[in-house]
Amino acid sequence: MAGTVEQKLATLGVTLHEPSSPVANYVGFVRTGNLLFVSGQVCVSPEGQLLAKGKLGAGVSIEQGHAAARGCAINLLSQVKAALGDLDKVARVVRLGGFVNSAPDFVDGPKVLNGASDLMVAAFGDKGRHARTTVGVASLPADAAVEVEAVFEVA
Repeated sequence: MAGTVEQKLATLGVTLHEPSSPVANYVGFVRTGNLLFVSGQVCVSPEGQLLAKGKLGAGVSIEQGHAAARGCAINLLSQVKAALGDLDKVARVVRLGGFVNSAPDFVDGPKVLNGASDLMVAAFGDKGRHARTTVGVASLPADAAVEVEAVFEVA
């Protein structure tokens, strides 16, 4: 039976999936002590299709970017489940780091990353409130619109 956090996600229409394998020389997550570091997750669907491709401010809308960041958060949580077996073992979402594939004059990266932040708060409540950095970048792997990494405190 799914834990409390997964039940909350289900009410939001979110089902976790088997996380993607790393595409280079790294691992999906590393646990050290009570911290779980999850590698950056691009905005791909469980089937491996990009949810948004290209640059924010040059063909990709804020709404599409927001949905892509939410997809990144789902991928992060899939990695957490693979690491811990149960999302209820998350004591706190500590930090999200977001990378937005941006046109040079795009300044609304924080609005885009709210797609990931909003899902963390919806899933974990106050334990989902976190520190965050949003950085506009010139490109991302596979021309993905968004990538998000995370640090979790775990029980």
